[in-house]
Order: sequence, then C-alpha cells, then structure tokens
Amino acid sequence: MPHRKDLSAVIARPIAHRGYHDMNRTIWENSPSAFARAIEHGFAIECDLQLATDGVPVVFHDDDLQRVCGLPGDVRDRTSWELGQLAIGGTADRIITLPGLLAQVAGKVPLVIELKGRKDNDDGFAEAVVDCLSGYKGAVALMSFDHWLLRDLKRAGATRPLGLTAEGVKPERFFLHEEAMHLGLDFISYCVQHLPNPFIAAQRANGVPVITWTVRNAEAVQRTRDCADQMTFEGFDPDQSLTA
Repeated sequence: MPHRKDLSAVIARPIAHRGYHDMNRTIWENSPSAFARAIEHGFAIECDLQLATDGVPVVFHDDDLQRVCGLPGDVRDRTSWELGQLAIGGTADRIITLPGLLAQVAGKVPLVIELKGRKDNDDGFAEAVVDCLSGYKGAVALMSFDHWLLRDLKRAGATRPLGLTAEGVKPERFFLHEEAMHLGLDFISYCVQHLPNPFIAAQRANGVPVITWTVRNAEAVQRTRDCADQMTFEGFDPDQSLTA
C-alpha cells in the first residue's frame, strides 16, 4: 500500500464550505467573517484560491468578480492589493490573501484549500502556495480539480496532503480520476450527489480517505456516512441533528 500523508487531523470535524457562512445573507462565503465563525464553532475550513496578477494567491472562488463583488472583470486581472479593497457582498469584509488567511486561522482549525486553475495560465501558482505555507504550523490539505496543478504542487515540493477534487458517474470520468491518483495523491473530495460509485468504492478499499461536497441536507449527510469519511457542508449546523 502506498505511503499517504496523514489526513486524520484535517477530517476530524466537519468542513465548512467556503467558511461557515450563512448562505451569503449577512456572512459571505470565503470571507474573514465566515472563517471567524468556523473557528468559533471548531469546524475545519474549506476555501478557494485564485492567483492575482501580481502572483499572490487570494481567497476567492469565481473567475469573475460580478457575483461576489458586484463588479465586472476577471479576478486575475487585478493585483492582490486591488482585490483587497473590494467589498465581499457589500459587507465590511474584503478579499484576503492566502497569507492573510493563515494569519487569521493561525492553526486554530484545519484548512482544506482548493486551487482554482486556468489551463496554460498557472505558472507560479503552485509554487506561490507552497511558499506561503512554508513554516505554517496548522493542519492544511491542498486539492484541485486541475491535474496540472496537482502535478505542479508535487514538483514544488508540497509537504501537505494533496487531494483530487472530482465529480462524475461515467467510466470515462473514472479513468481520468484514476490517472490523477497515479500522481500519488493522499485523498479525494467528491461530489456527494455522485455517490456511491465504483471509483470511490475502490479508492476507499485501498485506504484513500474521501471527503464529500457539498452537503446541504440530511440525505447527503447519510450518504456521506455510507460512502465517505467526512463532509464539506453549508447551510446548517452539523452539530445539530437533521431530519430528511
């Protein structure tokens, strides 16, 4: 069995999807307020990284600024300083950098960080993330849908657990996922609606931990219990019981 980095600290508690937001009513996704709320409740934090035009990783999901900031334009066309001036959802929160996130969390809860790639336009992204994490003492796992970024993280000497973010139910998708796992990945984050499936069953039988995304109801909680090891959740408190 291949040696995998230990994920137990990362998946000990449910993982708050883009932080413990309130579905963007008053506490927005990927915001310092959502991260503070997750820390307060002891939940691990899942968040997303984009690469600003100055080569600094910033905490943001979308390619475009419109939905979250109400402005047109590509997140990658602005510097991290420019992005840091933009209000998230009209609140007092601003877009923060990866170093800013690490300073806020400071090892209080684990981080599950997803890199949002752009094909043929990710030079330096993996290296910048690895550099930011150098010396950080808290539990961190890194993941991506993008196989090239996972390869780049390996080449950059990433010491944190690396995972494939994935979805799909067709054999051709499973084949691509299998290819990514040959990089020597440590875990998988899989779409809960696409479970159970033969790919995930085989990976778990081989000892690969599986996280689900995104769990929003009791049925998905149960599916996670049946088919995976931990959930990435939003829209409810997983410490409270849910009914289907």
